[in-house]
Amino acid sequence: MGSIFDNIKDVRRGITEAAMKAGRSPDKVQLIAVTKTVGAAAVIEAIESGIQVFGENRVQEAKKKILSDEILAMPGKIEWHLIGHLQKNKAKDAVQLFAVIHTVDSVELAEELDRQAEKIGKIQRVLVQVKLSAEETKSGVTEKGLPELLEKIAQLKHLWLEGLMTIPPYRDNARDVVPYFRRLRELRDEAETAGLSLPELSMGMSHDYEAAIEEGATMVRIGTAIFGER
Repeated sequence: MGSIFDNIKDVRRGITEAAMKAGRSPDKVQLIAVTKTVGAAAVIEAIESGIQVFGENRVQEAKKKILSDEILAMPGKIEWHLIGHLQKNKAKDAVQLFAVIHTVDSVELAEELDRQAEKIGKIQRVLVQVKLSAEETKSGVTEKGLPELLEKIAQLKHLWLEGLMTIPPYRDNARDVVPYFRRLRELRDEAETAGLSLPELSMGMSHDYEAAIEEGATMVRIGTAIFGER
């Protein structure tokens, strides 16, 4: 691994190449640097290398980082996204900390986020996490339950539904997870045909983001390729 600056440059090059291969504009793909277990110094180096959007998996770890003096002192607009599983009892903190929550997976969680957002006068941007594999460790709403959840969220006044997110099973060959990315895009297209607007597809991580971009990803969540193995 090179420096964080060099790693970010390499990832941006990969995003550009994958987007152009798919006939897409690289500007339509947002790079989210995943800072799980990464210290403030590395986050600051990433900010100084041009990163403005960061992803965190756990609310409590994120809270300490986001509200640390070092991070708060950084100039410019920094946006934080929650990309890990969210429990209802952490909804209050999540709404206060994150610009976007990628992992809404139940009506109950959506309703709690809506309540917490209303309390602070916020419209919370959210994505729905869809479980497309049989892995028990993965969270997300099933394909069957997706239409009902999307319809419910669309009715909540303090949530802004932006798209879908998924985490495919890990495969050594990234091409093996293409069907999961393709299926998420198809589910998004079906929902839009039914009248919803879901511009965002959050899919793709360090080992498979190029394949995700070729299938329509608009947000890629990159940790290891930027910060190294945890």
